[in-house]
Amino acid sequence: MSNDRMTELKQELKARIIQHLNLQDRTVESIADDTPLFGEGLGLDSIDVLELIVLMDRHYGVRISDPQQGREVFQNVTTMAERILAEK
Repeated sequence: MSNDRMTELKQELKARIIQHLNLQDRTVESIADDTPLFGEGLGLDSIDVLELIVLMDRHYGVRISDPQQGREVFQNVTTMAERILAEK
């Protein structure tokens, strides 16, 4: 896996998260790869988890069905990108 593809995927994910979750006060540049998606980071909540699950399935064909798996995958943009690449 090339670093370029990983970087490109992370940028794409950030843009999709901003658009999908309607985060108008955020830009791709304002989200670090390791910014926590929940709590002190982006401050997402349990409703947002459902949106992220839909985003992963619709755009990347990655299904998240187990809540524990979701906690691992949705830590930050890097963990999301790693999961997507692992499934391809």
